Amino acid sequence: MDFSNFRTGLVSISFRKVAACDLIEEVVKAGQQGLEWGGDVHVPHGQTTKAEQVARWTRDAGLETAAYGSYYRLADEDSPEIEAVLDSAEALGAPTVRVWAGKKASEDADEAYRKAVVEDARVICALAAKRNLRIALEYHGNTLTDSIASAGELMTALDLENLDSLWQPPNGQPEDICEQSLTQLLPRISNVHVFHWGAGGFRERYPLAEGQERWARYFELLQAETKSRWALMEFVKDDTLAQYHADARSLHHILS
Repeated sequence: MDFSNFRTGLVSISFRKVAACDLIEEVVKAGQQGLEWGGDVHVPHGQTTKAEQVARWTRDAGLETAAYGSYYRLADEDSPEIEAVLDSAEALGAPTVRVWAGKKASEDADEAYRKAVVEDARVICALAAKRNLRIALEYHGNTLTDSIASAGELMTALDLENLDSLWQPPNGQPEDICEQSLTQLLPRISNVHVFHWGAGGFRERYPLAEGQERWARYFELLQAETKSRWALMEFVKDDTLAQYHADARSLHHILS
């Protein structure tokens, strides 16, 4: 199967202690094409001078900015200012801004909370559209995208031209549930976050080489709708750069 529509890269928050300029060098060494820059450490929300600097370093290295990983949570008053988030994304040259579907698990969210999340999503998507930016919802636990049913309901309610969904394997779920979630969201999926974790989630991480068969199946399912996507590696075993490079080789093998 031809996977040439996938570009590969790294989610920068995987290595928060590594400076942006050094992280760029590691991605180049790994033979990957870009980064999703995080909005907490490497490119803080609203610090546009820093964003422009990181954008320049990224371009000069022959890499692309795949996305801006913000920490804006829909319907959450503690979120950073959305204009600051969009300012940084624009200065960075990011095509897509990651946001989170609130901060409540779907089973704890009442109808009023879901409505507030939907309304906020409409507002920020409209603001992003004015800047030719896309918004992508993180697919993650303890948000309204933490289950197949809830994520599907939310994306159906938000039929917005510039809204996408990210995807990653749901933590601790068997392969068939992961595949169901991917298949249901497929028309809306932009980028995917690549990692191989066990039932313990973040605390139980393994080399990507041990999950090659599973990920080959995920990529085959993604190809049911062929479009350009990023496969972005995240949170490797033991948080080591050596493991990142090993996993980058495994990802290249899967996609080749």
